[in-house]
This record gives sequence, structure tokens and C-alpha cells, in this order.
Amino acid sequence: MAEVFTVRAFIKGVDLTPRKVKIVADLVRNRTVADAIVILEHTPRRSALAVKKAIQSAAANATNNHGLDAKTLHISKLSVTAGPRLRRFKPHMRGIALPFEKKSSHILVEVSGAVKAKKKPAVVAETNKEETK
Repeated sequence: MAEVFTVRAFIKGVDLTPRKVKIVADLVRNRTVADAIVILEHTPRRSALAVKKAIQSAAANATNNHGLDAKTLHISKLSVTAGPRLRRFKPHMRGIALPFEKKSSHILVEVSGAVKAKKKPAVVAETNKEETK
């Protein structure tokens, strides 16, 4: 039986509001990585690109660094939290400046999958030295 491991990717400081990113994250939560990427490629929202890159990063970490099988990967956790806010001012009527905030997001992706079965080393046929002499 193959062991199941979880690998994380954490994308910080995405310049999109968490509310807009959560809408896209809800589309692909608890799906396989391959299905999620196809869905995000056809989603006409700017936040779909950020979520897709986070999922691809987690999948790459799982396959390259931890030796998980790419076909068994699925998204076990996908959360979006608020990042730091930049406080700015916008000019308004009669010389007044009104405050507003540029919001940012943090995206956490956890991918689970089975470990690849390791290949057995090839057996080299031993030749008897006595026969060759």
C-alpha cells in the first residue's frame, strides 16, 4: 500500500482582494490537480491565474522534492487569507482626499498524493571468471 503525503505551497502578497480570490478558490477546492488546472484555465477572472500558479507550485514541490506521483495528486486544502493592506488617498471634490485601502491576499495550497513506487535496480548478469580463463 502506498503512503499518502501532504505538500504545501504558500503564495504571499498577491495584489488581489481576498474576497475575489475566494470565489475562484471555491471552484477548485477538493478536486484533483489536473481537473483544477483545466477549470482555472477556462475561468475568466484575474484571480484564476494566481490560484493556478499556487496549485502548480504545490504540485511541482510534490513531484520534484518529495517524490509523489503526479497522477494521484489532489487538493486537500486551499485557503485564502487577507494579506497586508496599503492605505492610500484618492482626490475628491473641493480639495478633499478620501482614504482607501489596496488589499492583498495570501494563498495556501496543500496537495496530497501517493509516493511513487521506486524502481528495482537492474540485476547485472554475473559472468564467472573461471569460465573466461
